[in-house]
Amino acid sequence: MLEIKKIESLGIVSELKKQYFSQSTAPLDGMWHLGFVAMSDHFGFYENSCLVGYCCINDEGYMLQFYLSPVAKTKSAELFTLIAQQNSAVIGAVNGAFVSTAESEYLSLCLDNSSSFKVNALMYHQNASLQVETIEPIDMKLAEQDQLDKFVTFAATNIGAPEQWILGYFGNLIQRQELWGYWRNDKLLATGECRLFDQYQTEYADLGMIVAETERGKGIATRVLNKLINQATIRGLKPICSTQSSNTGAQKAISRAGLVSSNRIIQFDFDRP
Repeated sequence: MLEIKKIESLGIVSELKKQYFSQSTAPLDGMWHLGFVAMSDHFGFYENSCLVGYCCINDEGYMLQFYLSPVAKTKSAELFTLIAQQNSAVIGAVNGAFVSTAESEYLSLCLDNSSSFKVNALMYHQNASLQVETIEPIDMKLAEQDQLDKFVTFAATNIGAPEQWILGYFGNLIQRQELWGYWRNDKLLATGECRLFDQYQTEYADLGMIVAETERGKGIATRVLNKLINQATIRGLKPICSTQSSNTGAQKAISRAGLVSSNRIIQFDFDRP
């Protein structure tokens, strides 16, 4: 008999998450799986009081991860459908899911339960054999704690990020020395993130950037990415990143920096019973 319980501490599912990441066919997006997932509600699947799987649901009712261990007696298709059709009193309403094409089993389950989906983002990795155009280096400096407010205002202004969330997010990156700034005449024009993984995917560095709206289309994004790729390479790490499917400007910059995309993040909306 399977029982679903809400999980209060993510440490409880750490071993299952290790299994989850190990079965992916490509590195998973860091912002999604170590950022948004960490802020979502987690639910454990128990058989005879033994934890055999979990899922997580964000505050908009979308599933971000689903995993059932091979040792479980419950069939993953039956459990997933039960959740997708709103039949779990513990989990409640689930509107859909976000899943990458690198998560084949989870992706298949989403396809079985939805007739509506769209590409949300493109996932990129480095192609070492690709010839990359030589681009003028950019002078970026590590962000300092007393600059946090400026970085927060910059992100809120240029991408509409919620200030309270970005305050904690950038504050953590500054402490970890993973946030960079490109300044001109004491004005912040671009930010770059070279995020390292503490567990799972530790051989990768997840890159991110924001360029001021007034500076876009001038080649700054590609120069920022080259700086971040160099930082990852110095650490012996493989760079990865992602961008929204609608952000064609970022896609061009990422391609010019020598990164290629072979996987997507898909948004599914579940069929109602």
